[in-house]
Amino acid sequence: MGTRMEVSQLESRMDTEDYRKLQGLFLVRVFSLTEFVNLAWSSVGRGSEEEYGLLFDGVVVTQEHRGLLLDIDAVKEEGRVDWGGLCSFLLLELSDKVKNTSTGRVPRWKPPRTLTCPHRDPVQKLSFTSKEVCFYDILSKQDFRCKYKQQGLKFTPWCQEYWVDPSNPDQAVLTIGDIRGQVSALYFTSAQISLFERLCLRTDSDSADVILCAELVKGKHRSCYTVTHRGHTPAWVRKVRYLDSLDAFVSCSTRAQSSMVIGWRIKESRSLRVASFFTKRGVWDMDHHRGLNLIATAGVDHQVLLWNPYVTSKPVCRLIGHTGPVTAVCFMQTQQQLLSYSKDKVLCLWDVSRQLCVHRLAGVLPETQEDTQTLLFVHEERQVLVLSFNSLLLLLETTEEEKRTSSHEQPVTCVLYNSLFRQVVSSDSASSVICWLAQTGQKVKQFHRCHGNKEISTMALDATQTRLFTAGLDGEVKVWDFSGRCLHRMNADLGRAVEISQVLLLKRSILVMGWERMLTVFRLHSFSQSFVEPSEWKGGVQHRSDVLCAAFQPPQTLVVSYDGEIIVWNNGTEKALRSLRPLAELGEGHVPDSHLGVNGKEDADNSIAITRLLFIPGRASAAIATGGADLVSCGGSGVVRLWNTVHSRLVGQFTAHNRDLGSIVMTVSPCGKYLITAEPSRHGTYSHITASVTHCSAPLSLQQYCLQPDDGITKEPPELLRSFRPHLDGVTHLEMCPHGDRLLVLSASSDRSAVLSYLPGAIVGLFGQPAGGAVVLGETRTSAPTAGTSETREGREGRGHLQLPVSHSLTQDPTPLQRVERSG
Repeated sequence: MGTRMEVSQLESRMDTEDYRKLQGLFLVRVFSLTEFVNLAWSSVGRGSEEEYGLLFDGVVVTQEHRGLLLDIDAVKEEGRVDWGGLCSFLLLELSDKVKNTSTGRVPRWKPPRTLTCPHRDPVQKLSFTSKEVCFYDILSKQDFRCKYKQQGLKFTPWCQEYWVDPSNPDQAVLTIGDIRGQVSALYFTSAQISLFERLCLRTDSDSADVILCAELVKGKHRSCYTVTHRGHTPAWVRKVRYLDSLDAFVSCSTRAQSSMVIGWRIKESRSLRVASFFTKRGVWDMDHHRGLNLIATAGVDHQVLLWNPYVTSKPVCRLIGHTGPVTAVCFMQTQQQLLSYSKDKVLCLWDVSRQLCVHRLAGVLPETQEDTQTLLFVHEERQVLVLSFNSLLLLLETTEEEKRTSSHEQPVTCVLYNSLFRQVVSSDSASSVICWLAQTGQKVKQFHRCHGNKEISTMALDATQTRLFTAGLDGEVKVWDFSGRCLHRMNADLGRAVEISQVLLLKRSILVMGWERMLTVFRLHSFSQSFVEPSEWKGGVQHRSDVLCAAFQPPQTLVVSYDGEIIVWNNGTEKALRSLRPLAELGEGHVPDSHLGVNGKEDADNSIAITRLLFIPGRASAAIATGGADLVSCGGSGVVRLWNTVHSRLVGQFTAHNRDLGSIVMTVSPCGKYLITAEPSRHGTYSHITASVTHCSAPLSLQQYCLQPDDGITKEPPELLRSFRPHLDGVTHLEMCPHGDRLLVLSASSDRSAVLSYLPGAIVGLFGQPAGGAVVLGETRTSAPTAGTSETREGREGRGHLQLPVSHSLTQDPTPLQRVERSG
């Protein structure tokens, strides 16, 4: 369950006869841990004592969590298990497995295409001018002849929706929202014949019939009548919908008190009963799922809320994952899925039943102005998505998915190599961690629901490689040992759900970052308790934007960045020493031509964003002596930059990937000779590790690149060794490690796979593939570059120094922490 590590899924390997043997043991008694392990192992004859111990722990945790134990005093002493508790645990395991495997299909998008738009002004759904609505005849021989003009409106209309009864096309409803908070609905009873009656003869055959609002209110048009409410006054109505299944009108605004309003039709009456829904900062958009009867709202407060239309007091659930105001939402009606788009150019696909983001598209959508109106349209049958940004139309189409074995059931977010146990550790967006044997690719341990149902965004190992740090979108960092116990919970952002981008382990502290401009620090002395609170970072706020990444080089050099500016800190004193800026080297106001896009300066700003920083092993002395590069960064627009942190200057830069891909990922070899970059998680095209190993063809390679630079900035890229494609979707994380005299490349991907490859690109295998095609590391040698048998002292120390107190060794009683885990 939530706090146990599974070893090869013992319970899934047991058959009916095995469970009958277990049931026989429970007929007359309950068991302690020692009794259960000894009797079950000897009676069943399958598995190991360790596996039965883990099974027992899982049952105890489940029973305590659900309040199923019969003997509470016995539980406090050591924990006991009966047959009912074991059955309840197995049923819950089966239920979780069914939920995890019932997720709808996740689309893989082709590169977005810009459509030619005939409109100069923002795309709306209806033609209108100030206080006037025009109705056009699209079947007319003339181009869009205006047939009716509704005039006399009190306020300018802003949004509208037209609904037709599919069983009776004469019945139709036009709903309009205006800029003063009024929602008006026009009911048509003979829409196929004529929307309005002709009250007077037209003198000009080409002119439109003028329909006055006062005439509609007075009932002069027998084929049309109106109903209204002013539930949003004085705010602008952002969107309106008529829900025929509820016979109600739903609308939204950015006013908190009337974020969403539902006008319910009263039977045999033309009046409405109004119900208002409150959010903190209002709503930009909303949509309704007919089958689930849920309404999704796009919040200005970065949240997507799901509402029961009959309950105004609170939402059914909150979908948290956006870091900017959400401007558009759209349900996929044939599946329990929801699309949402936010101002930070991120498109999320949510599994509504599990309240989980199953796909995230970032870095490929265009920059927009502050007042941009975003619309989403999904054609589910053709599997296309159209987005409009004012007058810009963008088309996303899906590709046919290649059938392939996956390592995880959900997208893989991070992958690490543990040289102590010779295992590969991978995590996914469903909050699972799996340990694999590096030699064979066999799964040996699996850890479910590390952070509930929240995605694990990043992981790290301590210097001893006996502790695993996982960071989730719940705003917590957890410390695990490899027997499956959570030793510590680090409250990174005081209980708020935030996206943690990196956990950096130092000798006496841990740095956590990703959601604010200041570093969050945990001191080593705080780890005497299971629940750890952050300490104060003495340097305060020095960054102008949220900090996403950092790197450390002994003895005290720490670099931190996101928005293109890198600040160099003294980690001992926690004081900022100097800053590095790319535009300072290129000249203020200069925009590199190679990164200009349709948005001009906005694309240039994106090109200098930094999402990963790495010190190049073995270059500390050269940075002082020759002014060579000792730091490499990557980020927006596929750009890689090399820096000298001693003299605070940009030494070199080049484009490793197409600039339209957004932020890339990278890693540096332990020997400092090779740099590998990869395309990010994106629209689902086949991803290349442009393992693209940037490398000069001789063994000198990156070792000589920007080592003795000129006065200017080197823009010539190092020689590309090879580009290969181990994944079907975007690469989310890269790791390099030595194996004998060769280098291994570990890659994680949104295609739910973790892959092992040799440098320069020979794919060894995929973790989790069938036994017949298992990953097997051979000792055969080719002309591939060698890694060297030793790692520099700088490389070892830069990886992470933290060693936890001895009191939290593997022999410690886990009971206090497990109680914290269950209560959380």
